[in-house]
Order: sequence, then C-alpha cells, then structure tokens
Amino acid sequence: MKTMSRRKLITTGLAATAGASALAAAAKLAARYGLVPPDHGGLYGVGETLTYASQRLITRHTMAREFGRGQISKMPFANGKRPRDERYLQLEAAGFTGWQLAVDGLVANPGSFSIADLRRYPPRTQITHLACEEGWSYIAEWTGVPLAHVLNVVGVLPNARYVVYFSVQKNWWESVDMADALHPQTLLTYSMNDGDLPPAFGGPIRLRVPRQLGYKSVKYLTRLTVTDNLSNFGKGLGSASPEEGYSWYAGI
Repeated sequence: MKTMSRRKLITTGLAATAGASALAAAAKLAARYGLVPPDHGGLYGVGETLTYASQRLITRHTMAREFGRGQISKMPFANGKRPRDERYLQLEAAGFTGWQLAVDGLVANPGSFSIADLRRYPPRTQITHLACEEGWSYIAEWTGVPLAHVLNVVGVLPNARYVVYFSVQKNWWESVDMADALHPQTLLTYSMNDGDLPPAFGGPIRLRVPRQLGYKSVKYLTRLTVTDNLSNFGKGLGSASPEEGYSWYAGI
C-alpha cells in the first residue's frame, strides 16, 4: 500500500502542476523522486523532465502493442548503412561465430556472450512496430533473449540505474533506465521474420526497445555497461541521440 500511495501522490502532484505556468514546479516534484532524465538541462529541459516522469509513472509496466503474423510488413525499410570495416566483414563471412557481447559495470559477474550463448537462453518472440522519428515505420517479428535474463545471469547490483549499450559503429550508443532494461519486451534480438537477423537490420545482435522510438533500438551491439550514473558517458546527456538534438527518452 505504501508504494501505491506514493505513486498516486506523485502522479496527482504532476497532474496538478503540469500547467504552462507551473512546469518548473512539476520538474522539482519529479526531481524529488528521482525521475529526471540525463538531458534535463537546456531550453527544453523542463519539458523533457515532465514527459519522462509522467510516462514512467503511468507506463512503467505497460506493454507495447503486438501484432499478428498477417500484419508483418512486406518490405521493411533498412535505415542507415551497415558497417564496412574489415573486422565486421570477417565476422559476417564466418557467420558471426566470433561475435561477442561484453557485459560490464555494476554487475557481480562481468563476462562476454557469443551468439550461440544467447540462443541457449529461453527465447521470446514478438511482432512489434518499429517507429522512426523521421516518419517511416514497419512491423516485424523479432526473436531474442530478454535483456532482463542476461542481466540476471551477470547479477546486476542493487545500485544500478541504467544500462548503456554500444554499437560496433563508432560513436553510436544509447542507454535506457532499469524500467525499460528489465521490461519483458526489451530483447537482445538475433532473429527477424523467421531468419537470422540480417546485417542491414542490425545483425548479428540488435537491442529492441519497442516502447520507444526506433533510434533506441541500436544495431550491431558489442557491449553493455550497467551504471548508476550517465554523466561520464559522452557529453553526459545519456546517449548519442541528445547530442544530435533528439530526446534521451523517446517513449511512444
């Protein structure tokens, strides 16, 4: 009852102070309960805070919509360019058998996982909508291991607040809070539409975060770092996205 009462109190307070003349008050209330995004500074900082705090309180345990197989897009759009460096091409030619996903930071047992390792864990399959901030989207079937399962294997420490994830592509990285990291629909995907995840769509491993816009679903994953603070990563804004003008939290 104590948790529910506190949640109701925060939600009611945010709603009461969310008018245009009281955004700062709402942001202070969010800060009191640790619901401030890493990109809270700057011109739109108060709005970013109010959006993140409100959505996190309301949608913490909600599920992204899942579709039927008949709704899978016939010609999904593979945005961006695939890696062309020699190391990636060598791994691709070998069927990515040498690919490793490292997990470090605030975990009891840091380690690395091959594609075969990930495939040995209980899989989850979901048909979800990938929506891009640029306006295009598609529906696809994704199969992988829930990120929560891998985090349980390595033993996330109690003070963990975020998972930072890095692509093989230079300067491409993102992060999510533990609510999204432990959500059952957040997957380390290795399969798409009944086949191996194609390189054009992020193979061999892509993180799927269906409750957020597409840029949070980073391709070509090589490392996860569990942390309690994002200030020491990049410019301290939580990910590469806000460094380019997008929001750190991109809930949909």
